[in-house]
Amino acid sequence: MAGATTVAVITWVTRLAGLLALVSVLVPAGRRTLRGHVAAWLELPHEATVGAATVALVTGVLLMLLATGLKRRKRRAWQLAVATAALLTVSHLGLRHTLGAGLVSLALLIALIATRRHFIALPDPVTGRWRAIRVFLQLTVAGVAINFALLSVAPVDAGVGDRLAQSTLALIGVSGPVTFPALWLEDLSAAVGLLFGIGAVLLAAYFLLRSAEPAPELTDEEVERLRGLLGERDSLGYFALRRDKFVVFSKSGKAAVTYRVIAGVALCSADPLGDPEAWPGAIEEYLDVCRRYAWTPATMGCSELGATVWARFGLEVLEIGDEAVVDTDTFTLEGRVMRGVRQAVSRTKRAGYTARIRKAEDLPAEELDELRALAATWRGTDTERGFSMALGRMGDPGSVLVTAEHDGRVRGLLQFVPWGEKGLSLDVMRRDRTADNGVNELMISELLLSTSAQHVSLNFAAFRAVLEQGQRIGAGPVARLSARTLRFFSRWIQIETLYRFNAKFQPRWVPRYLAYPAARDLLRVGVAVFEAEGLGGRPSGLLRALQRV
Repeated sequence: MAGATTVAVITWVTRLAGLLALVSVLVPAGRRTLRGHVAAWLELPHEATVGAATVALVTGVLLMLLATGLKRRKRRAWQLAVATAALLTVSHLGLRHTLGAGLVSLALLIALIATRRHFIALPDPVTGRWRAIRVFLQLTVAGVAINFALLSVAPVDAGVGDRLAQSTLALIGVSGPVTFPALWLEDLSAAVGLLFGIGAVLLAAYFLLRSAEPAPELTDEEVERLRGLLGERDSLGYFALRRDKFVVFSKSGKAAVTYRVIAGVALCSADPLGDPEAWPGAIEEYLDVCRRYAWTPATMGCSELGATVWARFGLEVLEIGDEAVVDTDTFTLEGRVMRGVRQAVSRTKRAGYTARIRKAEDLPAEELDELRALAATWRGTDTERGFSMALGRMGDPGSVLVTAEHDGRVRGLLQFVPWGEKGLSLDVMRRDRTADNGVNELMISELLLSTSAQHVSLNFAAFRAVLEQGQRIGAGPVARLSARTLRFFSRWIQIETLYRFNAKFQPRWVPRYLAYPAARDLLRVGVAVFEAEGLGGRPSGLLRALQRV
């Protein structure tokens, strides 16, 4: 706790030092009132003052960028912060500032050195080091080239060497050997140089310090080891075989945790695989990786047992919804409560729809490819949604495919993945938007009535308990407001719709939980969850643009 407090204080002092540096350069009143004190006896030339102002401006912004890395205890951020704080302290002398700004930067420098033991996190496995160097060189070369071209066409009396020196020195705001015939031309050259110089430093710092997101991919060997850990207990276990994850195994090899890194969060889904007695060993290995790279640990969709184990490691637990599980030996279309489903099934059958249920390995490769194409066409979004309850591919051995056909055309498609030897979990549910209503009810009910599986997991209903409590007679104002808020967001995210659809089949509700370190991490974890599930998060266009830089 003391270490976390120390890091938090250092982070805020870093931001304060950066902000004071910006104010001292950019605010005229600040410059006037801060003159002539501690270092007023220094008589520096104009070029040195301009250079010091440039350094203060750049280092101020750089410190504010470094604060995020310091918060994550990154060793590289600490090293850069020490160098930046020292440079900023010297620049304050050049600008002849008062005690305030200079002492803050000096105090930051001393505090950083005194607390160095707290900043031990390694750089992320995929860093922006080479990209940072490339961006820095590209911008500095571009700035020198543009200034050199400007001086070559301007009416200045200077040789090639002088023009090159002037163009290079302009990057740091220092005048060179060229004599300008007009003040506006000198100001233009200085502005171009400073723009590219500051941009080179700040963009390079961004790529050097940003939280990298290594591209995960399970190897064939890891997938086979994970298959050996699958069991009957967790209906979501098979989704751990998604290829876009990393995996860590317990030292005994009897348990494993899979995760993906998003926005500095190492996001797990469902419970660890393997023997519950060995889960702590796998969780310890996972948390050790998170500490090593300063990632925020979090897991979504874990069961009550899984949440209990995660809580033993200090994580907070929040119930986020319920999974709908149908026991096939008690499922029937008879009775008043099933009237809606029964009518939907009868209506689609009268319209000529039929359902076919087949194992993936029994389908010809050509037909399987056709179904994949139809599923992609019917998806409705560019992003494949799902993470905790989605496999991301079709046709795995052991999967069950259900199709709704009409006049020789496939109009609906379901894929169920294995849940041990006795169950199935819904993975994909797609239908032609022009198909009649009731197609999904037909496919699900036909599967439930004919499968040999003992239990079938359907969709996840987010915040089901909140929706139910808000519509009960006598519900309090908080419950009603919460339910109303969820219904409002259901216009864009299928919250209430999925709950109502699942409830039609009279399932038993299995609670699922989110585990996270602390309340202060909920926003970052929420962004990672939404992005992993394909529901939002950081703008995809911005992410693609940054990846191409």
